[in-house]
Amino acid sequence: MVEHEALRAVRDAYDDAAPAYARLFSDSLRDSPLDRAMLGAFAEVVGGCGDGRVADVGCGPGHVTAHLNGLGPTTFGVDASPAMVALARRAHPGLRFEVGTMAALDIADGVLGGVLSRWSVIHTPPPELPAVLAEFHRVLAPGGHLLIAFSATDGPSRPTQVFDHAVAPAHRWSPDHLAALLRECGLAEVARMIREPRPTDRRPFREVHLLARKAESGDGPGR
Repeated sequence: MVEHEALRAVRDAYDDAAPAYARLFSDSLRDSPLDRAMLGAFAEVVGGCGDGRVADVGCGPGHVTAHLNGLGPTTFGVDASPAMVALARRAHPGLRFEVGTMAALDIADGVLGGVLSRWSVIHTPPPELPAVLAEFHRVLAPGGHLLIAFSATDGPSRPTQVFDHAVAPAHRWSPDHLAALLRECGLAEVARMIREPRPTDRRPFREVHLLARKAESGDGPGR
């Protein structure tokens, strides 16, 4: 019940914030060449795995979904907020968007070429993150890739840190700690990018992009 209420609270908060969020962030990639570079590399590596599709999990108003789809891979969006999904469908009527949760994706086992998770795990309580990562592993085809982005803690000695967020309580992660969680569920790190905060950033946190790959053989965690 507690977990359900926490998820509902985050969903309701994003429903309320959806129009303002879309106004603030729908052109966020324009001034983020390093983010675009990581998305471009991700688009190149996902095509040959599974059915080649990519799920943008926590897609918000759909701007990153549309950008990635324009790079080649057939990309669809999933978000827990019905209001966000409605905005995404309105802004990008040619793409597929659906309401869903990260911990229980309505996607068959082992079919996707890629999963994209940009800041969508920040509201997940740390004890629940391994189950979300295991769900990403479940839906990826062997050889499929996950690109996950999040804000970093102040140092490696701090695996997680809570930070103030305008919508709901949120968490930062040590890159090494999150990479270890990925390994435990069968996703091996391929590359990482850590970007230092810019003077114009809303929060003075380093931004982390981890690219991980599901093993070609073996389906279970730790393979």
